[in-house]
Amino acid sequence: MQLPAHRKYTSTSMSESRRRIAEGRAFRRRDALVVIGGAGLALAAPAFAHHGAGGEDDPEMAMGAADAPVTIIEYSSLTCPHCAAFHSETLPLIKANYIDAGKARLVFRDFPFDRQALLAAALARCAGAERYFGFLDVLFRTQKSWARAANPEEALGRIARLGGLAEDEITACLADQTLLDSIMQSRLRGSQEFEIKSTPTFIINGERVVGAQPYEKFEEVIERLLSQS
Repeated sequence: MQLPAHRKYTSTSMSESRRRIAEGRAFRRRDALVVIGGAGLALAAPAFAHHGAGGEDDPEMAMGAADAPVTIIEYSSLTCPHCAAFHSETLPLIKANYIDAGKARLVFRDFPFDRQALLAAALARCAGAERYFGFLDVLFRTQKSWARAANPEEALGRIARLGGLAEDEITACLADQTLLDSIMQSRLRGSQEFEIKSTPTFIINGERVVGAQPYEKFEEVIERLLSQS
């Protein structure tokens, strides 16, 4: 499928993503090893539920109880630095205070701005439900290394191998056009249903929050919604 060729509270647009990726930077295996070891990618991932949204070929990746009163839908591109900031700085607090407590559920939806993000999203899916959020964590933490690499596909392959995927699994995953198309369909639906134009964008029980907002912003929205439930 043809792709559409800190922190002030910002988001990543398509033009910004293209400029950033064009800079190019070599992948550092050492960084990936350190991060994967710290994240425990091959051994464990945050507890989450795996549900289908648009059928078996379009599963939702969700963290938290399905009956939580607040649902946070996140649209992110894996090459978006503001998305990486949310996952490293804000999501751990939301998870500890709301997701683990059964008060909120996070649904992650890919909104790739470039081919690198699309391939990274595919590899996370191919890692399987139990390791999915572990892979996301590693991909966001090592984003500068693989997204700016001279050969991003090779850099992503190294991360995937360190995460436990075999070479043949990686090759098959990146060549799975059905999977790649389903990820792009997720982006299309986000554009049509919620008019997503930048990442990260969050739909919290129907309410839009745009950009890498501080934890306090999410806390305010979630607490207000909880008081109404």
